[in-house]
Amino acid sequence: MTLEVVRAAVIAPVSWRNGGGRTRELLALPAGADWRLRISLADIDADGPFSAFDGVQRWFAVIEGGGVVLAFAHGERRVGVGSEPLCFDGATAPGCRLVAGPTRDLNLMLRAGARGRMERARSGVAWNANDPWRACFVGGRACWQGSADGVGGEGIELEPDSLLLGLPPGPCRLEAKGPEPMFWIAAEPGAWA
Repeated sequence: MTLEVVRAAVIAPVSWRNGGGRTRELLALPAGADWRLRISLADIDADGPFSAFDGVQRWFAVIEGGGVVLAFAHGERRVGVGSEPLCFDGATAPGCRLVAGPTRDLNLMLRAGARGRMERARSGVAWNANDPWRACFVGGRACWQGSADGVGGEGIELEPDSLLLGLPPGPCRLEAKGPEPMFWIAAEPGAWA
């Protein structure tokens, strides 16, 4: 399996139709409109509702800024830089209110039977998910390491807002160079392979 780094800094942002922000698509599997797994980075500049994605499981994490308050039918959820990723039905299209100015967030979307998850990474703590497809995202500078015990072995220095794809089986870990959040992403590839 080959490791591949996707850097948000080299991807042109696409403005939202409602003018409330911009999105950088980091990955779509398969590529194009019929994706089953999609990872994107979004800059939210103004209050407003999320777009509805029927049939999509959505994971949402704030990586920069003051955070947001999402308004669902069953109540509100505040999500900030220190929060665990929030999973919800993409069809719900919650209202979004900025807490303290613009916010940058990471999105994982899965549809058409694809299964997966996003979880917060802890600096220096080994991660050993059994999922066949694994990736990680870093909000700031970090180093990824993978080996038989997750310590030593191959190391890759990652720039801020980078997605590392193709993580091999076995333990791995991230060493943060700063306070920015980092996330592990895991999925079953059967839905898009």
